[in-house]
Amino acid sequence: MTDYLTKDLQDAIEAARRAAQRRSGRLCVHDGDDVHPVLRMWDTGFALAAKDAPILHGFVDLYDGPRHLYQCLVMTSRVEEGERIYEFKRHSRVAESAPVDFERTEAEPALRLPRL
Repeated sequence: MTDYLTKDLQDAIEAARRAAQRRSGRLCVHDGDDVHPVLRMWDTGFALAAKDAPILHGFVDLYDGPRHLYQCLVMTSRVEEGERIYEFKRHSRVAESAPVDFERTEAEPALRLPRL
């Protein structure tokens, strides 16, 4: 079907698709104090809009809204079809609680009530 559309119309459709994708996504990358919206993410990397994306190297944090998801070590990037593609060397899920170095044998109560 795209064989019959003009180049201008194809570019407009692609720009509208990317704008809708950008508005609907909550994923973002935090690089120090800078925040960049993520267009899409997959197992081995993520993509940002090429016109706004810096060249990232090293550790970055990946968030879903206010929730911290991953700490990522970004190693390479390239530009493809208006997106800057970043590849992970390593990405680790962020734990909700600190790890313990002992075995928990009993379930601890969530709240202790004082004796009256």
